[in-house]
Amino acid sequence: MAGSFLDSLTERYSTLTRSEKKLAGYIFANSTEVQYLSINSLAESSGVSEATITRFCQKMGLLGYNNLKIALAKSDYSFNQRQQVSETMAEHPKTDDALGTISRELFDSYVLSIRETIEQLSPDSFNRAVDLLSNARHVYCFGQGAGMVMAMETSALFSTISPNFVHISDSHLQIIHTALATSEDVILFFSYSGSTKDVQELLNLARERSVPIILITHFPNSPAAELAEVTLVCGYNENPIHAGSVSAKMGQLLLIDCLFQAFCSNNPQETLASRVAVSEAVSRKLL
Repeated sequence: MAGSFLDSLTERYSTLTRSEKKLAGYIFANSTEVQYLSINSLAESSGVSEATITRFCQKMGLLGYNNLKIALAKSDYSFNQRQQVSETMAEHPKTDDALGTISRELFDSYVLSIRETIEQLSPDSFNRAVDLLSNARHVYCFGQGAGMVMAMETSALFSTISPNFVHISDSHLQIIHTALATSEDVILFFSYSGSTKDVQELLNLARERSVPIILITHFPNSPAAELAEVTLVCGYNENPIHAGSVSAKMGQLLLIDCLFQAFCSNNPQETLASRVAVSEAVSRKLL
C-alpha cells in the first residue's frame, strides 16, 4: 500500500516526543535516502540518538530499524511503479526494446557500483588487508545470506593458488572455527550492512581471540566495522527490499579480485607453482 507508513506516521505525529518529532520530520523530508542509511548514520544526520530511533520504531509498531527501512522502501517502490507505468503509457505506449532498456540500466548500475568502490578504496587499508592475507595460517571466508555467496566466491578463487583459504557456510561451524582460531589466522567477513546479530556475535568472539578481521561492507561506520582491524568499503546503495542485488555484488567482486591480484604479486613463486599444479590436475578432467 503506497504511502501507508508515512500516512500512519502523519496520524501518530502528535503522540511523538520532541526528539521523535525531529526524527519524523527528517524521515518525511528524506524518505528515500533513509532507506540506505545505517542506524548510526541516520542518528547523526537527523540529530537524534540511536535510542530515540529504536523507541520510534517500537512506537510505530515496527520490530526494529531494518523494518523501518523496509516500510519506507515498500512505499517508495509502490509509488515509483505506478509513476513509471503512467509515464511509460504516456510516452511509450508500446516498446520492442525491453531487453535493451534493461541491459543498459543494469550496465549503468554495475559501472556505478565499481566506480564508487574505487573512489572509496583506501590504499593503506587495502595494503594492510593484503599483508594479513599473505601472512595468515588460515583465512576463514565468512558471511551470511548474500555475503555467504561472496565468501564462497573468494574461497573458490584463492583456492587456485593457496590451500589456506577456507569457506564455511554454517553459522554454528563459523563460531566453532572462530573459537579455535588464533592471532595467526584471519577472518575475511562479508556483510553489506555490517549490522546483523550473526556478524556481531562472531566478530566479538574473534576480537576476544585476537583474530585479525578484514570486513568488506558498504557502511564504514557500522557496528561490525568498529570490530574489524581493516574495513574495505564496497559501493552502490542497495534498496532494502532488493537485498542481494547483482549491482551491490559488483563492487565486492572488484575488491575480491584486487586482493587476489595483489596476493599473487606478493607471492609470485608460490603462485606460479600452485597455478601449474592446479592447471595440470584440472586438465585431466577435460575431454
